[in-house]
Amino acid sequence: MFPSSSATQIPSAKTMISAAASAAATIVLFRSLVKEHLPYEFQSYIFYKLKTLINSFSSEFTLVIEEYDNLNHNNLFKAAELYLEPIIPPDAKKLKISLTKKESKFSFSLDRNQEIVDTFNGITLKWKFISKQVPIKYIPSPDNFNSMPKSEDKFFELSFHKKHKDVVIDVYLKHVIEKSKETKEEKKSLKLFSLRHDRMSGRRGDVWQSVNLHHPATFDTLAMDMEGKRVIMEDLERFVKRREFYRRVGKAWKRGYLLFGPPGTGKSSLIAAIANYLKFDIYDLELTDLRTNSELRNLLISTENKSVLVVEDIDCSIELQDRLAQARAMMPSRHHPPYNQANQYQVTLSGLLNFVDGLWSSCGDERIIIFTTNHKERLDPALLRPGRMDVHIHMSYCTPCGFKLLASNYLGFTEHPLFPCVEALIEKARVTPAEVGEQLLRYEEPESAITGLIEFLEDKSERLKREDGNKDSNGESGTSEGKLAQELDGNNGEVVKKEIDESTGEVVKKEEGAQEPDGENGDIVKEEGRNRGAMVKIQ
Repeated sequence: MFPSSSATQIPSAKTMISAAASAAATIVLFRSLVKEHLPYEFQSYIFYKLKTLINSFSSEFTLVIEEYDNLNHNNLFKAAELYLEPIIPPDAKKLKISLTKKESKFSFSLDRNQEIVDTFNGITLKWKFISKQVPIKYIPSPDNFNSMPKSEDKFFELSFHKKHKDVVIDVYLKHVIEKSKETKEEKKSLKLFSLRHDRMSGRRGDVWQSVNLHHPATFDTLAMDMEGKRVIMEDLERFVKRREFYRRVGKAWKRGYLLFGPPGTGKSSLIAAIANYLKFDIYDLELTDLRTNSELRNLLISTENKSVLVVEDIDCSIELQDRLAQARAMMPSRHHPPYNQANQYQVTLSGLLNFVDGLWSSCGDERIIIFTTNHKERLDPALLRPGRMDVHIHMSYCTPCGFKLLASNYLGFTEHPLFPCVEALIEKARVTPAEVGEQLLRYEEPESAITGLIEFLEDKSERLKREDGNKDSNGESGTSEGKLAQELDGNNGEVVKKEIDESTGEVVKKEEGAQEPDGENGDIVKEEGRNRGAMVKIQ
């Protein structure tokens, strides 16, 4: 009998192992001979050709996303890190975790040679993170002035079927970028930036220093009337949604706000509420710290998009009313010291206007610029016109509506038998939300807090009556703080016509029922939010 065909065709396990060992030994010997006897360039060429030959039989296509493009950061690499973090599977065996300086949330990322499978419109995509040790090289640091050593190359390999190449490049990668932006916004800790004191001392790097912004103010806790808050929130929402509109009409994507009113009325809290509402960082700009207009421009360029730039007490920061200050400085005399002395400000009105509404204002997108002042009438009309201060928000004394919100925040309730008495007194006494809040903080018991507030309001009302009576008996023209505050309040919802005392700059007379024209172009402004608590003008 002849042996069966199966017996002659199937080799034994010992034969198979021996053949595999011989093949492996041959490959190792071949690689050793190549490394020892062939130049490195020729070796690379051979291995490249072999890899190309193998890939020609595969339907898989791979995109390599490196951390750096030459010496520049590759934004797509960072976008890929942010995009992959939310889709890391819960059963992943090994991940990297980090907590970046000044951040409050942990960050997760793939460890070396780890993979994630993603699906998009029915396409299966495989992400693989690779890190290789390389000889040390130096790359620019984030401040663009120094360099830092780099000893490894990091990159992602994105693999998929080659028939989906166009869809992945044209659609999927854009999807990755958009999702990474959403993840970045969710992880973002708001920052409060201020100027470095050593920025002019030769220190090279960023001119801003930051701390985390933990201010708890929101529009829900802000002691303003509801109509005023509604107008502001709608204006903010409209602004952030109109990028293409601003680009189409040829305007810089920015919005200017003026907050004016007595001290303690919540201007700083409103700024924090706006930042928390939009999730924008705050840049606190102190004009008196600046030396030249060019320094002001440099600071504007160094601020990030999606930010709130704040200039507080603009009327006290610089001689904005005096357009001849620079001319006088060019001709120093016995009465006018040289312009470059330490007690003179070199940031001019024209420099500030160019910063707010000139060519330099277009250096950046999606910015809110907020000015605050206790005396709006002291500002130059050129600053008040639309395009520079688009929205005027009057932060007035506390109203019954504001008191109820403060009572809810401090005491935990909005109804009490003594509330009508408090509301009646608040209508007479000119008290700020800060004063009301301070009174509510003085006592642990709610009953004692309300009783103490009533006593404070009664004392304040009596004091105001005595002051008004003394002024009437002395025949004064009504230039007091109370007269000015009442004029600014707009209790009856009408815009008032103001007359200014040339010697003091204070309001001395008003004529009710008159519309207020814009200071520069004479156009009538639009008035919204006709409540005592807040008067919002969108110009």
